[in-house]
Amino acid sequence: MSIHILLHQAAETARSLVLTDEQINSVLKDTADALLAGCQHILSENRKDLDRMDRTDPKYDRLKLTEERLRGIAADMVNVSTLPSPLGAILSEATRPNGMVIRKISVPFGVIGVIYEARPNVTCDVFSLCLKSGNVCILKGGSDADFSNRAMVEIIHTVLKQHGINEAVCTLLPPGRESTQELLCAVGLVDLIIPRGSSSLINFVRDNARVPVIETGAGICHTYFDKAGDKDKGRDIINNAKTRRVSVCNALDCLIIHRDRLSDLPCLCEKLKDSHVIIYADEPALKALQGQYPVDLLLPATGDSFGTEFLDYKMSIRTVDSIEEAFDHIARYSSKHSECIISEDSNAIQLFQQMVDAACVYANVSTAFTDGAQFGFGAEIGISTQKLHARGPMALPELTTYKYLIQGDGQTRS
Repeated sequence: MSIHILLHQAAETARSLVLTDEQINSVLKDTADALLAGCQHILSENRKDLDRMDRTDPKYDRLKLTEERLRGIAADMVNVSTLPSPLGAILSEATRPNGMVIRKISVPFGVIGVIYEARPNVTCDVFSLCLKSGNVCILKGGSDADFSNRAMVEIIHTVLKQHGINEAVCTLLPPGRESTQELLCAVGLVDLIIPRGSSSLINFVRDNARVPVIETGAGICHTYFDKAGDKDKGRDIINNAKTRRVSVCNALDCLIIHRDRLSDLPCLCEKLKDSHVIIYADEPALKALQGQYPVDLLLPATGDSFGTEFLDYKMSIRTVDSIEEAFDHIARYSSKHSECIISEDSNAIQLFQQMVDAACVYANVSTAFTDGAQFGFGAEIGISTQKLHARGPMALPELTTYKYLIQGDGQTRS
């Protein structure tokens, strides 16, 4: 079936999609059960994708599915089914002097296209969040994960058919570039596009789309260790932010340290040795770590060491003389995703959270928490790094727009 026909079918389905919240929840729970029942088939298809990828590729970890990860995906889907519906909420209500009543209510976007790379979990996350918010989803996964994506969508389609729902509610496009181009130009058929992946993917989508775009994903994340920082907290936070999962967008890329605390740098980096993290340190930090950090893992920083989303067991270190210099570094290199300060000085914390321009600004907390589930949102379709419509973890409310309902009793305008 041609891409154009698939897009038209999705748009037609969105116009007629009317499901109760009970129906939606039932579909999500049944799909979660079906994913677990089809676990071995999904893992077998995932293995085909993994066999085509170099194990040293940072995307390998994102691509890999396990029984535990599939249980997590299914649990997230069930969790979404338990969340309140974001639809039909009265956002505001007012009665005009002439008796006309104006209500602002939440409604679905209609058709949401998501372009993503080697992340098969996104397939299920997007389906569950879009269905719960009354939207049709168009999935454009990368060729790296095509076997995995198709195995999951086959299961989703089976459950949709069992419930008498059009399969176009979850439309998977072919993995080639032609699909991307058609999706980006599907004016009148697609209401919103959300890219999930590398900065190059996001930049390409933003620069080429004729459909509205919400940018998500690219995370160049910093942690600033202030002169009033607690080194024990700092050591644990830095290690967690860097090594918990290196392939995710909230992973630490650059540690900024106040010059007065360079003597504590070996302690702050102590746990990173266990994960063999390669450190690209500027000259003062390099001197502070020499003899205290494995020589084969310690390298001098270059111009490319800063402003890089490593997605690997690598990070850079920059030394600053003041918190203001830390602000300058972050402003220059940040992707406005997640930034952190480690400090026991409440004034420094307040200043940092006021001055740093990012979707999520942390104080004494690992940036690994930038995640919809960790924020109590159940799940998220991405981390928005822009400022229009949505910012930070995008959950169910962010997948709705609104319209005005105006009711009267024969009023006319003079």
